[in-house]
Amino acid sequence: MYKNIKVIAFDADDTLWVNETYFRDAENEFAKLLSSYETANKIDQELFKTEIENLTYYGYGVKGFMLSMIESALELSNYQINPKKLEQILNIGKAMIDKPIELLDGVEEVLEGLQGKYKIIVATKGDLLDQERKLEKSGILKYVHHVEVMSEKKVADYKKLIKHLDINPDQLLMIGNSLKSDVLPLLELGASAIHVPFHTTWAHEKVTKEQEDAAEYKTISNIKEVLEVL
Repeated sequence: MYKNIKVIAFDADDTLWVNETYFRDAENEFAKLLSSYETANKIDQELFKTEIENLTYYGYGVKGFMLSMIESALELSNYQINPKKLEQILNIGKAMIDKPIELLDGVEEVLEGLQGKYKIIVATKGDLLDQERKLEKSGILKYVHHVEVMSEKKVADYKKLIKHLDINPDQLLMIGNSLKSDVLPLLELGASAIHVPFHTTWAHEKVTKEQEDAAEYKTISNIKEVLEVL
């Protein structure tokens, strides 16, 4: 099935290292800070709505998330929020950026096993500076030939990546935790994809059951299974 593969692309957040967990923790902290204005559920809904509206302005990543938290705090408090609380919100974001990189089980073993056999790249969404910082901290750059930080992961974006790599679609295998971003667009292009679910998924990355059932792809429970599959 994977006999033509020349390039293996790994998603970064929640595929190579823990990420979404930190966003959930930050959202909980944010809800506690604003608990005098609204219920936790309402705060969570409003923050998510603001994040989605702001994607076209800020893209993905912690910095856009921080700005969305501040905007939501102003609106939820009817612009009465204490500036000290705004400072605390900024500190929630800075603490996220400063988090140590926690590689997921088996990541380094897989990268070491694939090195030399395939060209290994990282194809991720997010803030360029933040993703570069995380890759530097992770200690895995020695395995990686190329890093592509993408503003979106749609069919058109992967087309550009394939052109940049100077390969045919069937020579690319993408490995990631998001069906919406790491699997379905690749299959549409004629490339291959392996789904490695993470225990928590951002609501924006979820797909319908129909989309899930219509696609043919392999799902593995641990990234170490990549070595067996290939």
